[in-house]
Amino acid sequence: MDAADANKRTVRVTIFNQTYTVTTTEDPRDIEELALEVDELMSSIARRAANLDTTRTAVLACLHLADRLRTVERQLEALRDGITHKTRNFVLLLDQAVADTEPRT
Repeated sequence: MDAADANKRTVRVTIFNQTYTVTTTEDPRDIEELALEVDELMSSIARRAANLDTTRTAVLACLHLADRLRTVERQLEALRDGITHKTRNFVLLLDQAVADTEPRT
């Protein structure tokens, strides 16, 4: 048994009135929190569109979560671009400062 297997824990969660058993190496509370968020999202969707079956509700929840993920990925990419731009500017400024302090011969 490797270390990952030794750290596995089983967590029981309920999402949209269905119980699931999930195995994780993470903190079980994290899985419980995620399950609660998914359950609340699906319940919210079901309240707004009362005639949806479980599968359609789950698909709409997945689309919502995929949209949130894409938004966060775009924000992360923008932050990375900003950091890269600022890093280049700092390097140029440092190079200029070093060049200005070097003794001239």
